[in-house]
Amino acid sequence: MSQPNHVRIVEVGPRDGLQNEKTFIATADKIELINRLSQTGLKTIEATSFVSPKWVPQMADAAEVFAGIEKHPDISYPVLTPNLQGYERAKAVGAKEVAVFTAASETFNRKNTNAGIDESLQRFAPILEAARADGIKVRGYVSTVLGCPYQGEVPLEDVVRVARALHQMGCYEISLGDTIGVGTPGKARAMLRAVSEAVPMSALAIHFHDTYGQALANILACLEEGVAVVDAAVSGTGGCPYAKGASGNVASEDVVYMLHGLGVETGIDLDRLVETGQWLAGKLGRTTSSKVTYARSAA
Repeated sequence: MSQPNHVRIVEVGPRDGLQNEKTFIATADKIELINRLSQTGLKTIEATSFVSPKWVPQMADAAEVFAGIEKHPDISYPVLTPNLQGYERAKAVGAKEVAVFTAASETFNRKNTNAGIDESLQRFAPILEAARADGIKVRGYVSTVLGCPYQGEVPLEDVVRVARALHQMGCYEISLGDTIGVGTPGKARAMLRAVSEAVPMSALAIHFHDTYGQALANILACLEEGVAVVDAAVSGTGGCPYAKGASGNVASEDVVYMLHGLGVETGIDLDRLVETGQWLAGKLGRTTSSKVTYARSAA
């Protein structure tokens, strides 16, 4: 495979990023964040999560956020729905795309969702069935594809099995996530190659955290294999509450800067994205995790 000419960035900051931030963000600010992101050229912005507020207090205002954002007809605003109840809540506010989430690690899945992998897949079956009937697209997430905080190495065959199962169930796209950010380029490449033998490359996305500073290198290795969808979070927000020392998602600004430097089209206005990341960092009361933004502000 060769490097794609165009890459679609899936902006996960408003959901995956904010849900793991300790600073509480007001509903109005979440809405403004998504509206700002909608002006950058992004075509997919994950808006929120219809999960139990008991487990993720930051997402308690999911319905209000989704109802309040300015929705552009050419932009997708997927939401996370962990179960059928969450799916029904998302459908009620007009969501056109949802996402389901499981892990390649049995131990991680049990500690994170109180269910084994097969049990979690069974939970998704009614969501996929309802979504088919309702004409709603479903994206699948597979976490811990390059390592687990509990069991360590995750066998490639486990990653392949879960990704294949989600695709066969009807997920149009499978996002492969290095949840704790331990992956390195060689392992990332081998993982993607293995999965692409079971799921078409056109249906795969990559999702790297930057705990060990390897995210951009991992993304480049996967781009060289032909993947054309990359998850990232503006200002590098997020983390993993189950993994000691795990930092946030790779910063969208840094991914876009690298892609543009490679001559890959994204359709994204980097200046506007940087401004949005700076604004969000201010709301979080900390400095941005984007190297590009830091370098530009120091220049």
